[in-house]
Amino acid sequence: MLHRSLLRTRLIVLASMACLFASSAVADGPLGLPTAAPKDVGLSPERLQRIDDTFQAYVDRKEAAGAMALIARRGKVGYVQTWGDRDREAGKEMTADTIFRIYSMSKPITSVAVMLLYEEGHFFLDDPVARFLPELAKMEVESETNGGNGALTIERKKATRQITIRDLLRHTAGLSYGIFGNTQVDQQYRAAGILADDKTIADTVEKLGGIPLRFEPGTHWHYSVSVDVAGRLVEVVSGQSFDEFLNERIFKPLGMVDTGFVVPAEKHDRFSVLYTPKGTQVDREAFLRGGPGSKLIEPLESNDLGDFKPGETYFSGGGGLVSTASDYLRFCQMMLNGGQLDGERLLSRKSVELMTSDHLEGITGFGRDGSTFGLGFAVTTDVGKSGSLGSVGSFAWGGAAGTRFWIDPEEELIGIFMVQILPHRTRMGEEFRLLTYQSIND
Repeated sequence: MLHRSLLRTRLIVLASMACLFASSAVADGPLGLPTAAPKDVGLSPERLQRIDDTFQAYVDRKEAAGAMALIARRGKVGYVQTWGDRDREAGKEMTADTIFRIYSMSKPITSVAVMLLYEEGHFFLDDPVARFLPELAKMEVESETNGGNGALTIERKKATRQITIRDLLRHTAGLSYGIFGNTQVDQQYRAAGILADDKTIADTVEKLGGIPLRFEPGTHWHYSVSVDVAGRLVEVVSGQSFDEFLNERIFKPLGMVDTGFVVPAEKHDRFSVLYTPKGTQVDREAFLRGGPGSKLIEPLESNDLGDFKPGETYFSGGGGLVSTASDYLRFCQMMLNGGQLDGERLLSRKSVELMTSDHLEGITGFGRDGSTFGLGFAVTTDVGKSGSLGSVGSFAWGGAAGTRFWIDPEEELIGIFMVQILPHRTRMGEEFRLLTYQSIND
């Protein structure tokens, strides 16, 4: 899976009801929920056309090979559309049942897995994770200070407290990814091959026990491998491999038939190609800056399964899953429904409320834009400060290749956007969110 292979190489509408059913018919299977005419769920067909126009233009400009978007409201799919191809070079059109690498959209699923065990009384969220993962019992914190003469002073000391289970889910464990910075700690992550060379998540946790933390636990939000560690916690507490646990406790109950860490051979044809900025390294750097003429793309990783073949043993809770829009919709609808879907209750309503509450009071590093972080989700706390359309209490996250989702309880709304470009620096996900909210017509 590219979440690991990239680390090895880089160290790291519808205008009418007829249009709705035409685009829905693109799917080779169900869309996850019943469909409805846009007007029946409070969406304007004319304003939804702006979505279609915007993303068709991305394909026409060759800035994206293909994409898919889905809007559900009041428990029904009111808009679904695809553009372009899932494999442009082979001429395979994007369809609503295309399988995507969802990368960090795996994290909310892992967070739900942890909460299932929490509800069963196996632990409290503020218990030390070392109670179950003793490899993390004696963590140290390493800080760097640049002197006036350019000299670097390194100080390492014992962490003032243990990493808790809550820290893993809200990214306050002090762990890192090793690819978003070049501190001495980040360099140790890369040298140890964290994620990149590990065969199992148990291997990752063992290595992490010997690398210092970037921050004191509970003091700073820092995006990290902590949700991968949470996946290992699930294994130890449940006695199952992480993939088995997810299949038994989440995917099968919710009917998420295309979600997992592998793509079976019979589904190979539905697996999307992954694209990347085209051309020389100079072009790639221009792409990262968003410069003109820098957004053409070329295949980065084909749909030949790679690390997603059956027999894979690295089950990354932080970024290893593949899924479809319809599968992920069922997960989102379960959360919007307060933990249950179609008679299957995964979580208590109170657990969902806890997961989507503010867990960063007094903690730096996240939340200056009208948002905070809960347990696995970013949560909107102030629409004015956010400067974007939405509602207080909506919760969301995304993936490295441009996939995005959000859940808005006030509007009974779910938005899901799927695309496969890595690194992803377009504003497609944000544009889809804006265009979704402007289409509300009730």
